[in-house]
Amino acid sequence: MFNWFYIEGILILVGVNLMVVLGLSLLTGFTGLFSFGHAGFMAIGAYVSAVCTLYYHIPFVPAMVLGAAASMVMALIIGYFTLGLKGDYFCIATLGFGESVRLIFDNLDFFGGARGISSIPMITTFELTLVICILAVAALTLLMHSRHGRNMIAIREEELASQAIGIHVFRYKMISFAISAAYAAVGGALYAHYLGYLQPLMFQLTKSTEMTIMVIFGGLGSIGGSVIGAVLLTFLPELLRSFANWRLVFYGAAVVLIMISRPQGLMGGMELTDLWRKFRAGGRKRRGTDVLPDEKKEGGDAA
Repeated sequence: MFNWFYIEGILILVGVNLMVVLGLSLLTGFTGLFSFGHAGFMAIGAYVSAVCTLYYHIPFVPAMVLGAAASMVMALIIGYFTLGLKGDYFCIATLGFGESVRLIFDNLDFFGGARGISSIPMITTFELTLVICILAVAALTLLMHSRHGRNMIAIREEELASQAIGIHVFRYKMISFAISAAYAAVGGALYAHYLGYLQPLMFQLTKSTEMTIMVIFGGLGSIGGSVIGAVLLTFLPELLRSFANWRLVFYGAAVVLIMISRPQGLMGGMELTDLWRKFRAGGRKRRGTDVLPDEKKEGGDAA
């Protein structure tokens, strides 16, 4: 049905979305802060890396690192003024930030203005995307199993109690926000060097909403859930492409159906390793119940 070139392109887009979703998973799923401005961080990473490779001929990896660093600096600045806000107010602040970034790029001639940037080197490949995504998942897993990751989870569960036991809540929110922005910027850099062009319209509010839906769909507080959410919700519109204009209707209906039937997301806060342990425990339990009568019989005969 699909040739490999087409599937490879979708897999690259899966990797791009996964990078942004992993960053949002850290911020939303593990630290408990909802953001609707990550398209802005994605745009910063995309534009900075594209300018570095196109205008200054910097290799892709250093350009990507520069884009991630620019997003982290911006996140630290924005976070300093907004992370003290509670609940919906922080969401609104990040929403305003995302739209402001888009409008800034829309009005700066250096970045191409509304026309955008073209002729960006098309460096992103499936192999490169796969390596970066594996490293990103491994780094996030190590972080969440460290003391710092446990402190972020504690803040999500009960911020006041975390502060009472000595966790510097504001500092860890800043760290989470900055790392999350860096992940989104890496996704933006991969995106820019896959398409070969950029326009501010690519980073509207709908892009941030799409990424947030993937995090919630996969399951808050689950790295494996973020991976599954990014894969399924990137492939689903392509599988429904034969329905033409109705495909987005079916896509939305599928997401709503899953959210109604399983509001905690597909993984529900569990990891793939947790499912594997439960599967093995269930297998041992079944084998135990099957073997137990024979063992009793052998024991009785021996007596």
